[in-house]
Amino acid sequence: MTALITGADAAASAPATAGPSPTARRSGLSWAWLGLVPFGVYVVLFLAVPTLLAIGSGLVDGDGVFTWTNITALVDPVVLNTFANSASLSLLTAVIGALAGALVCYAMLGMNPQGAVRQTVDAAAGVLAQFGGVMLAFAFIATIGLQGVVTVLLKDTFGVDIFADGVWLYDVPGLILPYIYFQVPLMVITFMPALAALKPQWAEANLTLGGTRLGFWVRVGIPVLAPSFLASLLLLFANAFSSYATAAALASQGSQIVPLQIRAALTSETVLGRENLAGALALGMIVIVGVVMGLYSLIQRRAARWRS
Repeated sequence: MTALITGADAAASAPATAGPSPTARRSGLSWAWLGLVPFGVYVVLFLAVPTLLAIGSGLVDGDGVFTWTNITALVDPVVLNTFANSASLSLLTAVIGALAGALVCYAMLGMNPQGAVRQTVDAAAGVLAQFGGVMLAFAFIATIGLQGVVTVLLKDTFGVDIFADGVWLYDVPGLILPYIYFQVPLMVITFMPALAALKPQWAEANLTLGGTRLGFWVRVGIPVLAPSFLASLLLLFANAFSSYATAAALASQGSQIVPLQIRAALTSETVLGRENLAGALALGMIVIVGVVMGLYSLIQRRAARWRS
């Protein structure tokens, strides 16, 4: 007597169709990695090679002989003071830019992401964050320079001379305003995604449980956003610490910050024969920026947990 197997029993008793073997899947050559070749070439030519050249030049003298002289110059009081000026300038502009940028992000939080105002601010932040160098220096000279529009207006109309105590625009204090100019939009770009990722359900749950708006920010909003804010602050610090073009165009005399001191080591006639000192200074900058960006990466990794 033959038993008829039908329905689910027949499907269950049918032999399973074997899929492609791992060997067959691995045999096909993937060309997807070719898309990374242009980026890899860019990284090697414009990041890796200059970094190796900077480090290598700081470890040799003018004749190409290995020496520690350039490295030991990093503990010279003049060099240490230059690094301190760069660090203080970068920290000050980073803190001001982070606070101002966070306020701009908070003001845009309630706006329609597809609205005209929000898109205009986003577009302006993307452009102004990259606006620097000679153009930015000229804009400030034409605005608040010795014969700038605002300077002359304040002096002729209100009798206010902003340079009564000295021409601070062409010194380290004069770099604060230009740096803040591009730090604020950079903060908007980096911090707005974290602020926009706050879930409305958290605020609703807080109100449902009898909480207040201030209590929500104190107990939920600020603790959640603190890692992202700190990461953005570190990014702004690294951005200001490594900036050169704007400072070179404004502070044409002297070498009060590290990028300008590197320029002086390469071009100044008063330090002839110490060109390799620039490599040691660059090595010091690479170490500081590397530490800052390493901390940035760690904090960003932690901040990404609640956003995922």
